[in-house]
Amino acid sequence: MVARKLTLINKRGLHARAATRLVQCSQRFASHITVHHGERQGDADNIMSLLMLAAPCGTELTIEAKGSDEHSALDAIDELFERRFDEDV
Repeated sequence: MVARKLTLINKRGLHARAATRLVQCSQRFASHITVHHGERQGDADNIMSLLMLAAPCGTELTIEAKGSDEHSALDAIDELFERRFDEDV
């Protein structure tokens, strides 16, 4: 298992559109990916569990991946965060 801390830098945080993009990104990988916000956690393949994290802009999330492609999965998610979920143009 590998983990990485990432900060939401897009204007709206982890709202519906950003959560959808995170789910789509996560589903490309065989690894199981979990997103942690404080004591709460959500499955990166489940949009509702991500929305329940209630993570606004500036929130630091811990992303954990476990599986055969865990490093590639975290790299792709990191890139998605850096691109601000392709929202803030």
